[in-house]
Amino acid sequence: MTMSKFRVLLSVLVLMLMVSVSAVFAQDGTLVEVAAGNEDFSTLVSLVEAAGLAETLSGEGPYTVFAPTNEAFAALPPAVVEYLGANPELLTAVLTYHVVPGQVTSDAVATGAVATVQGGELAVIADEDGVTVDGVAVTATDILASNGVIHVIDEVLIPAIELPAVDPLDYSGGSIVSAGSSTVFPLAERMAELWSDGGGVTPSIDSIGSGAGIERFCVAGETDIANASRAIREEEVASCATIGRTPIEFRVGTDALAVVVSSANDFVTDVTSEELALIFSTAVNWSDVRAEWPAEPIQRFIPGTDSGTFDYFVEAIFDEDEAPILATNPQTSEDDNVLVTGIQASPYAIGFFGYAYYQENAESLKILNIDGVEPNAISAEDGSYPLSRPLFLYSDAQVLAEKPEVAAFLNYVLTTVNDEILGVGYFPASNRALNLARLNLLASGVYEGM
Repeated sequence: MTMSKFRVLLSVLVLMLMVSVSAVFAQDGTLVEVAAGNEDFSTLVSLVEAAGLAETLSGEGPYTVFAPTNEAFAALPPAVVEYLGANPELLTAVLTYHVVPGQVTSDAVATGAVATVQGGELAVIADEDGVTVDGVAVTATDILASNGVIHVIDEVLIPAIELPAVDPLDYSGGSIVSAGSSTVFPLAERMAELWSDGGGVTPSIDSIGSGAGIERFCVAGETDIANASRAIREEEVASCATIGRTPIEFRVGTDALAVVVSSANDFVTDVTSEELALIFSTAVNWSDVRAEWPAEPIQRFIPGTDSGTFDYFVEAIFDEDEAPILATNPQTSEDDNVLVTGIQASPYAIGFFGYAYYQENAESLKILNIDGVEPNAISAEDGSYPLSRPLFLYSDAQVLAEKPEVAAFLNYVLTTVNDEILGVGYFPASNRALNLARLNLLASGVYEGM
């Protein structure tokens, strides 16, 4: 059985269970009453009541509700849930973004944009693997009520979030200190240039790798922002706590990790994930991977072990075991430009780094398809390219409160990053991810009293 068929079968089984559980309420209760009868929606029901929406959703309708479970709300940062609870207008905007006019059952769901009662649009994709709404999976469908239908989703949808306007000229003093990922560096550098060109204090940015950047932020407490090409780890969050910091996550983009060879290489265009594991572990010559390739030694150029790029590649290709790749004694550097130079010099060299560095050197490098998938904006965002990953900035509420120039710079980044990110060589984060980042900034408390 293929994975897609298994997922479809699992969805059907979940649907049968959910419908059987809710059958007692079908057509006999309103949407709110049906949801209240299922303990998995207790958080949603309490927020609907807090926003004063219970009466509306108990009206004639009909409505289609994409209902997040308790687990979906629990996955949000606690500060965000608390902030929404304290801001009824925003809470109403978020909740009504989950509601579509009319009753749309699963047999009528089609790919396209669907208007919500909130005034926004949901991006719906329906295919053989199931249904997603703004990239969020629908896990069960067709729970009927007297005034509509409920479909269950596994994340909270986030509508467009606007931040207060900032003017860099108002923040010409103070300092903004950041360090971390070499992958995030070109994007951070571009945003810093635009900010300082607008009159803001010039941020300092050190390219030292994600791990080292998070350590400088969480252990030494020397920086205001940590740049990372991977999510922060639990042990790093614990380190932050020891110095009184709670990392706030800001998703700013998506990277397709580029596996590249020299443009002089005339034999490699596409590799499988399994072949990639061989190339960066036990294979000595190229012919050890495919017999038709040259019997020439593989020359490997990889980011250093402090790099989030290294961490991500090891996680994706070697299931987090770094021993095989390090056993090959590869050439390593925290500076991706050094890796580019090494790969350019030989037709038998191979390496990997962020897509932006490939784009800057596309004339002398050749990017490889992985498992037949070309890295581009679509494959990076939908996850079909095996080596796509998120890009983050991290800060802390106390830092933002004490240094308004840092909060204003992050506001500027989150407001304008999508205007610049493609030009730098990366791909935009999903609307949901970017709007959640903006909501994280609001929930930090930096704009209280405004």
